[in-house]
Amino acid sequence: MAGPIALVGSGEYTDAMFDVDKHLLDGRPRRYVQIPTAAAPEGDGSLNRWISLGQRHAEKLDAQPVPLVVRTRQDAEDPAFVEELTRETPGLIYFSGGNPLYLTETFRDTKLWAAIVTLWENGAALAGCSAGAMAFGGWVPDIRHPTKAGAPGLGLVPGLRVLPHFDKFLGRMPNLMLRPLLRPREGMRTPGSLSGEPPEVRSVGIDEDTALVGDGREWTVWGRSQAWLLDGGHREGIASGSAVTL
Repeated sequence: MAGPIALVGSGEYTDAMFDVDKHLLDGRPRRYVQIPTAAAPEGDGSLNRWISLGQRHAEKLDAQPVPLVVRTRQDAEDPAFVEELTRETPGLIYFSGGNPLYLTETFRDTKLWAAIVTLWENGAALAGCSAGAMAFGGWVPDIRHPTKAGAPGLGLVPGLRVLPHFDKFLGRMPNLMLRPLLRPREGMRTPGSLSGEPPEVRSVGIDEDTALVGDGREWTVWGRSQAWLLDGGHREGIASGSAVTL
């Protein structure tokens, strides 16, 4: 049976998400794989910061931190990284924040992503925070350049377009957050293509220090704030502790 998925609005490796990570690790091996790839364009200083934060957080959870420092697509195709990932069964594999489009293009259709999906299908928990949560979806909007369309995601949750930091970004980019989704034109290429409009997916906003945890369809909101369903310019809040089907 596949493991749970956590889509986190912000707060990776902080006490705000301690209970979420504890839940994801419960009943699973105490091996916490941490993938900081989304921060790779920011340089080694940023990567090292995420590695340090992740290590301290894993120790609080009585888990073994396993930083998997994948910087490039070449790394994601390297059998050595696959071997490191699969040497022992991980309980939780976590993608931290940064650049979601870079993360998506680094992992798309690679050996390492295939190995991660296989581990998840066999019970490992997967979590993505901010850029990581966005990359898991069916479509990744370019929130750094709102006038651009974005690109297909990794498709772990293919029916969703994830908008993290929702309570923070809503005031800055309301048009991106609330505009109706573009619908595919007749004859457009499939969602796996890098051309054409976004596939028909549902947008969900996730506030900071908040997460959606579920199986890809049935979800529960965790954390200090709420999640949001966005449809045709309208939004509906889902309070922490509530369940929702997406």
